[in-house]
Amino acid sequence: MIGDIPGMAVLEYGAADFAVVRPGQFVLCAVSGERIDLQDLKYWSAEFQEPYRGAEEATQAYLRHRAGAGDG
Repeated sequence: MIGDIPGMAVLEYGAADFAVVRPGQFVLCAVSGERIDLQDLKYWSAEFQEPYRGAEEATQAYLRHRAGAGDG
């Protein structure tokens, strides 16, 4: 299970900040899978509860989620 990686934090993402649910040093980018140290985390989605490495990954995720929103 991905949540069992030693040192990985579990966060709850809000609109302007995040809350630590389980302490750790990093999270994994929802798009690239790359490690993001918590002090470097600046991009996430409160709606989808996902962290992103940077603006490019956040945009990719937004477009992916929005493309899937029409399938209903």
